[in-house]
Amino acid sequence: MRLGVSAGEPLPAALLRRFTDRFGVDIIDGIGSTEALHIFMSNRPGDIRPGTTGVAVPGYAIELRDLDGNPVADGEPGSLYVRGESIALGYWRRVAASRTVFAGEWLSTGDTYLRTPTGHYTCLGRSNDLLKAGGIWVSPAEVEARLLEHPAVAEAAVVGLPDADGIDKPVAAVVARDAVTEDELIRWCRDGLAAFKRPRQVVFVGELPKTATGKMQRYRVRELVAGLAS
Repeated sequence: MRLGVSAGEPLPAALLRRFTDRFGVDIIDGIGSTEALHIFMSNRPGDIRPGTTGVAVPGYAIELRDLDGNPVADGEPGSLYVRGESIALGYWRRVAASRTVFAGEWLSTGDTYLRTPTGHYTCLGRSNDLLKAGGIWVSPAEVEARLLEHPAVAEAAVVGLPDADGIDKPVAAVVARDAVTEDELIRWCRDGLAAFKRPRQVVFVGELPKTATGKMQRYRVRELVAGLAS
């Protein structure tokens, strides 16, 4: 095997490095959608930036926009829009959904990204999965990536759960490969992330709920964590 391809979920940098170190095979991570028919953004052989989804595939244009529809600067989060000849015209008999997702030639993917100074795009997660902690937006993907850097963590998912005051706080569901404590992982996150991004609690589970194609079912993770969190 010369090359691996990943899609469906953002590929954490730590997982990519573990795979390549063990098997000696690079993985190119990309994103596509049914509405676009094709992968429209991807890393490529010889230009793999771990933790990013790469750059636009030839034939597609990418824009990141704020809530008012204006382009955002590099390093600022924005909603991901894509344009290309393969983009669908709309949904069959779903006028309201079409008006939300399709804007002229552009497709609103529902994902939040930021663009690095090198022109590569980093996924922060689905726009409706982002959570506010201390009044500041937190990307679950960023916290999950930090957890996966710990050698004892096999899988991780971060969701927001309301605290006693009804304010959402990050809580992590972790599948451990080796013995590790909740306090160890919270300290690990505190050392590598801003304090407000660290999980307030870590719940250990045997597996994370996924679809048949391997996509994480975050709403089920939220239900699972809510039933186990103290």
